[in-house]
Amino acid sequence: MRLLVGCFCSAFLGSLLTIWMTSPAGKTAVVAQDRAGTEQLTPIERVSPTIKRIFNSEGHTPEEAVTVAVYEAVNRSVVNITAKSVQNDRSLWAGRISEGSGSGAVIDLEGNILTNHHVVGGAKEIAVTLYNGETYDAVSVGSDPLNDLAVIRVEVAPEELFPVTFGDSKSLRVGMNVFALGNPFGLERTLTTGIISSLNRSLQIHGNWKIKSIIQIDAAINPGSSGGPLLDSHGRLIGINTAIATTSGQSSGVGFAIPVSLISRVVPQLLKHHRVIRPESGIDKVYQTDKGLLIAELRPNGPAEKAGLRGPKMVKSRRGPLTFNREDRSAADLIVGLDDQKIASAEDFLGYIEGKSPGDQVMLTVVRDGRKVQVALNLGSTDPAERPE
Repeated sequence: MRLLVGCFCSAFLGSLLTIWMTSPAGKTAVVAQDRAGTEQLTPIERVSPTIKRIFNSEGHTPEEAVTVAVYEAVNRSVVNITAKSVQNDRSLWAGRISEGSGSGAVIDLEGNILTNHHVVGGAKEIAVTLYNGETYDAVSVGSDPLNDLAVIRVEVAPEELFPVTFGDSKSLRVGMNVFALGNPFGLERTLTTGIISSLNRSLQIHGNWKIKSIIQIDAAINPGSSGGPLLDSHGRLIGINTAIATTSGQSSGVGFAIPVSLISRVVPQLLKHHRVIRPESGIDKVYQTDKGLLIAELRPNGPAEKAGLRGPKMVKSRRGPLTFNREDRSAADLIVGLDDQKIASAEDFLGYIEGKSPGDQVMLTVVRDGRKVQVALNLGSTDPAERPE
């Protein structure tokens, strides 16, 4: 009888247990009891237990771990810039103080900060807020309006500065992950992510000047992001975020960054000369034709004239009793090549020369009197004090 009672009790308790486990509250309690002393599984791990292998010790996927590491390594390098300027136009508000904001990246322990020219250009007062919330007055070191780059400086103890590490533009490929850091709408040290959408874009920044080799990204960039660093997956600086393509004034998923290859050429000059000393060809004006660039004007005693290049000739003509000068363009050289590279536009010519240094020699291929001629041209300098002998 006891045995029967025991069996009955066991069966009865089993049925009760079954009922208890089918209730929502009871099911949770039993599952927790069954896992006592074991690691809890996340909802996604319950569905696919093998997926746990991709998470690190902190529960991050490899992609998340990279993003977190990039931010933690570089966010202290980003600063918030506030620039005040005075409007000098003829409007009702002339003389009013206007205030703009942007971003920047610390580049050394001397307090130098890289940003865009359009963020600080013409500013009467510049303030910089570091990662720790402290704000300091900044001074302009140098600026390059053509390439929209500028360097400003703050007097800060070196231990408060965390410079970025410069990367290399040559290894960039479309599809690579990128990370944009900045202060959109004044929200300090905001991280957005995306990929490189395209390379070698041209961007018109100043007047008719176009910057080549621009990086196109889809990471969100908004007002206030200008001047912030664009980083690769190693946390290295590969560009400075400078512009967006938009019809609303806000991000539409198409952003542009100035490549670090250009930054590396410009910044040393800004630190040393406070401006960019560019090579000059001495060719002041060209006519763009279907066959090449026809020289329209040479700088007197400039490098091109010294090299023997030819521009139009002024020919005297008579019409009745009147004498007047007429430009004879047939006498001008037609530029068709530069160092064995085909030149089809003024942009091609200026872009190639921009990549050289004062004193460098380039070989021009010109069409003169119906035949091709090679002319060696020693580049001069935009700064008379820096002209090579």
